[in-house]
Amino acid sequence: MADPLLIVDAPSLLYRAFFALPKSITDGEGRSVNALLGTTNLLLREVEKHEPRAVVLCFGPDAARYRKERFEPYHAERPPVPDQLAPQFADAPNFFGAFGWTSAISKELEADDVMGSLATAEEKAGGEALLMTGDRDLFQCVTDKVKVLYVRTGVRGGELVDAAEVKKRYGIPPELVPDFIALRGDPSDGIPGAKGVGEKTAADLLRRRGSLEAAIENAVRERPPRLSGVLLHGGDELRMFKDLATLRTEKVKRPRDKDTDYAGGAKAARERGMNRLAERLEKAASG
Repeated sequence: MADPLLIVDAPSLLYRAFFALPKSITDGEGRSVNALLGTTNLLLREVEKHEPRAVVLCFGPDAARYRKERFEPYHAERPPVPDQLAPQFADAPNFFGAFGWTSAISKELEADDVMGSLATAEEKAGGEALLMTGDRDLFQCVTDKVKVLYVRTGVRGGELVDAAEVKKRYGIPPELVPDFIALRGDPSDGIPGAKGVGEKTAADLLRRRGSLEAAIENAVRERPPRLSGVLLHGGDELRMFKDLATLRTEKVKRPRDKDTDYAGGAKAARERGMNRLAERLEKAASG
């Protein structure tokens, strides 16, 4: 993959870094900067490895209004943003902007939706994209030109996920990921799925029928009878779950090519008490 656009799930990475690193990592005024530091280290690793043409960090509400209106339990179990993380969220666009990285912020769409929109725009323009996230929902965006850098807890760096890897993990192609989520459910999003249907049954059903809609239309032919009943009586709800899991697309502006500004990043890091990071960046800028 040559000079891809690196598209980042900023909330996902900031949360992971916040809980992975000590809150005692602070700036000169005692404010935690652990999430900013951890996210930066993750991003720099991928920037050095993949040499993207530009980096864009995506932000949006935790639960989009249109999804909550359709299904109130969506994201209902997620706790509020921790007090020590909220200021880091607010500072993130300025801090990452010092590195020459762009922030794409939506008031209506979730970060995932913005990421998918940027990936679609990049592919249509003839480019390639890497989606860096800890959320498997983004697997639905994978194509020949779009791949996911999946960040897992306890693993250094992102795991490159292409269409073959999605099929290996789930048994279905990327475009059927929303159908799969609708059937299997997604506890992290508050989507319960079809009662009694797990990953294996969901994948088998979709391989045989080709889509959730086709599975529902052929529900009377399914065996065992329990599965047939779930599809017959829960069809409308399952279609709604698929709609919740499907990313929305909005018109977005492709960021222009921009190299990482190591000197600018070093200055921003030192202002926030990240002296070891600043030293690394200063060396990179001079070398």
